[in-house]
Amino acid sequence: MLDIKFIRENKDLVNEGAKKKHIKFDATDLIKADDKRKELLTEIEKMRAEQNEVSFRLPQLKEAGQKAELIGQMKILKEKLQAEEEKLKEVMKEWQLLMLQVPNIPDISVPDGDTDEANKEVKTWGEIPKFDFTPKDHIEIMERLDLADFETGTKVSGFRGYFLKNEGAELEFAIMQLTVDLFREKHPEYSFMIVPSLVKRETLMGTGYLPQAEEEIYKTQDADYLSGTAEVPSMSYYADKTLKKEELPKKMLVFSPCFRREAGSYSKDTKGLMRVHEFYKLEQIILCEASHEVSVKHHEELLLNAEELIQSLKLPYHVVVNCGADLGLGQVKKYDIEIWVPSQNKYRETHSCSYFHDFQTRRLNIRYKDADGKMKFTHSLNNTAVAMPRILIQLLENNQLADGSVKIPEVLRKYMGGKEYIGK
Repeated sequence: MLDIKFIRENKDLVNEGAKKKHIKFDATDLIKADDKRKELLTEIEKMRAEQNEVSFRLPQLKEAGQKAELIGQMKILKEKLQAEEEKLKEVMKEWQLLMLQVPNIPDISVPDGDTDEANKEVKTWGEIPKFDFTPKDHIEIMERLDLADFETGTKVSGFRGYFLKNEGAELEFAIMQLTVDLFREKHPEYSFMIVPSLVKRETLMGTGYLPQAEEEIYKTQDADYLSGTAEVPSMSYYADKTLKKEELPKKMLVFSPCFRREAGSYSKDTKGLMRVHEFYKLEQIILCEASHEVSVKHHEELLLNAEELIQSLKLPYHVVVNCGADLGLGQVKKYDIEIWVPSQNKYRETHSCSYFHDFQTRRLNIRYKDADGKMKFTHSLNNTAVAMPRILIQLLENNQLADGSVKIPEVLRKYMGGKEYIGK
């Protein structure tokens, strides 16, 4: 959510931002609703002031006729006031809905583009493996080595269901433990949290996932939701709190189960682990002071943390900066890390690294006092540390051998009983 004063003063900039994100929004509609809101508020305040004045004068009157006349005036005024307050309720509904639709303004460095094909590569790392055989996809590898059961997963869980088995399950635990150890040893300023996936609607509104992405989110019979990322409950943990400036930045490594319906993606990656409905994530979250420069610094830090993990696994990847159309409503800028998938001969996304300025924290009312004692909304950022089981796709495919076995990355072996290979 943007400040209405900023929107009024920068209408063209807001509209250009929406255009760059390919989001249908016109700030003129919001400003008209805001004009109505302000006009009605002014009128209501006048009526209430008049009502208060009459209430003050009434006990001072001695003549019954004067009192009766004044009471009659008050009755008329009260009816007018109630009518105006009803109008205000309707205008406020329109105003609040439009306020929730205002997209954040993308950074000037965000490239133009109407699909993710326009994302720009900014970095590559590692060597793409050269095989002297035709590489198998992760589904064939996992089924042959009894690491997963997709058929039973579909029977038990439904479309895109899966069971991880044997070393397949061990690998997921190993990657999780590797990530925790990396942050404990190299980034001790990050506090650890395990957060709920079952959340209220307000938490999703606050982080900007609703109302726009309703079809992507699982909903319970009690009108609660299952979150698709640990970012949602983690940000809401600080809702309506005022932090001290010296507490910033707040850095967290957060774990949660995650759920996504993948609506609109029924024809994409229908088999395997790429677009599953239930998965696990370790997410990086940062709350920092309200400074663009500080947000940019932490954005790069979050990216490097994730790269550090991928490099330890020796998986080849590249980093892209997302184009305008590939940004969400609240994102100012986003990087994606995409790791090489040999069977598809291309990189596939595993991490999304974003900063939002005060878009989320204004909605969630997360504030701090600056050095001058002035209240400000913090800035927020997040990036995947690791998402599982998706990363197993790249790990297994890049480490497959001609005999059908898989070489376990060296950094994971201590978590798997010293085992070097799966299938040997």
